[in-house]
Amino acid sequence: MRVPNRLPEPLLTCEPVLAETAFHLRNAGLVLEMLSEGFLTLSFDALIHLPQLAALARLRGSTTGSGGSLSDPDERALSHHRVITADKDFRVYRRNKREVIPLICPP
Repeated sequence: MRVPNRLPEPLLTCEPVLAETAFHLRNAGLVLEMLSEGFLTLSFDALIHLPQLAALARLRGSTTGSGGSLSDPDERALSHHRVITADKDFRVYRRNKREVIPLICPP
């Protein structure tokens, strides 16, 4: 696999995002290849962040249709990272409750 030279490596992600990416690409093998070659790195452990995830789930209730807080950004993990996303709704997220998260997204 050829890694684009314009993106920093590795890209940090979590299991729910891997599953969603495989669904949209219709190619789980490609996603697993990116993971095994180190282009993607799992950087989120739900058990470690369980209290924060539970608080987000209570705050948002069942109003989100995409799995709620399980694929939402973690404030500490995003403290100095940009997020690559095609989800324009991601613009509403904040880190530390009020800081805008810098995004890389297609037009």
